[in-house]
Amino acid sequence: MSRIVIGVMGPGATATVADCDAARNLGYRIAQAGWVLLTGGRAEGVMHAASQGAKAAGGLTIGILPDAPGAGKQGISEAIDIAIFTDMGSARNNINVLSSDVVVVCGMGAGTASEAALALKAGKPIVLLNTDINSQKFFTHLSQERTFIAEDVAGAIALIQIILRTV
Repeated sequence: MSRIVIGVMGPGATATVADCDAARNLGYRIAQAGWVLLTGGRAEGVMHAASQGAKAAGGLTIGILPDAPGAGKQGISEAIDIAIFTDMGSARNNINVLSSDVVVVCGMGAGTASEAALALKAGKPIVLLNTDINSQKFFTHLSQERTFIAEDVAGAIALIQIILRTV
């Protein structure tokens, strides 16, 4: 039986303190639920914070990295258990979303927006957490049936549980 993989996508260097706090808590709660955490794998922003949270709860973390193995080893989060090097740059965003059962968007940036759009295009559900009203309206307009808005981390976990029961 395969494990459930929850992707957490969000800004790297431009992540806010609130984005990182929510991501850390989210990663922790994902691991507590027994799910595998998938992020972009780098040691910055939402991906680093979510991975740290999951590791603090004893969870399994996967990082889908944009670089080749030799180029990016120093930038990998120490909280990543399985590093997958793609040498694909931003094109790795498609791997992130296709490998996730549910994608949680925590904060917003250009790369994060591309991941959310790719997820919806692939028929994957997304949960928006810590996003602004314009982002919420945009992604809800793209897919009302696959876009869910969480008020907080507990709400995001509850939405993931509901989504997983229906897929």
